[in-house]
Amino acid sequence: MKVVAINGSPKKEGNTYGAIKMVFNELEKEGIDTEILHIGNQAVRGCVGCNGCFKNRNDKCVITGDDVNDWIATVKDADAILLGSPVYYSGVSGTMKSFLDRLFYVSGANGGYFKGKVGASIAAVRRSGGIPTVDQLNKYLQYEEMLMVNGNYWTVIHGLKPGEVEQDDEGKQIMSRLGKNMAWAMKLIEHGKGVVDHPESDRKVYTHFVR
Repeated sequence: MKVVAINGSPKKEGNTYGAIKMVFNELEKEGIDTEILHIGNQAVRGCVGCNGCFKNRNDKCVITGDDVNDWIATVKDADAILLGSPVYYSGVSGTMKSFLDRLFYVSGANGGYFKGKVGASIAAVRRSGGIPTVDQLNKYLQYEEMLMVNGNYWTVIHGLKPGEVEQDDEGKQIMSRLGKNMAWAMKLIEHGKGVVDHPESDRKVYTHFVR
């Protein structure tokens, strides 16, 4: 089993990275493989709504010139994903949103990579805005019908300078608890394969409010 974390911070080993490692420590104790994709320092274009991924259905975004398709290839086969972002104006970083919009749109165009898999979100913040950021990240997991796990409080950790999250004792426990819960949920799914089937997918109903 493998968990891929997406680090949306421009700092490769900043506080978002530190929080991800706290979660990964617990997963690795349970023999689960881990990998971090550091996308936050890259130039990533946002989704342009062209629907090319729905036309091609080849597991790729039609936009080229960045590493998004390489990242998609890494993430789509993971057993669980962990989304991690710093807080920018009470929301996710711009690069993180650009990538997630394209990742999950391509996923939806190709049947949904993450349906029935485990997902979680974390935010690293100096003072406030962490909960809205986690809520924003969770929207991606919810739409994809993922099994969302939590810690023993909202999954936000505090620190300004890189490494300061190590001083947030409650935040550290939240991240540790999240890692344990992710491992537990992944093992439940693994043991249930061939015993309990995932519900068949429905054809998505799309409506709008203009008649």
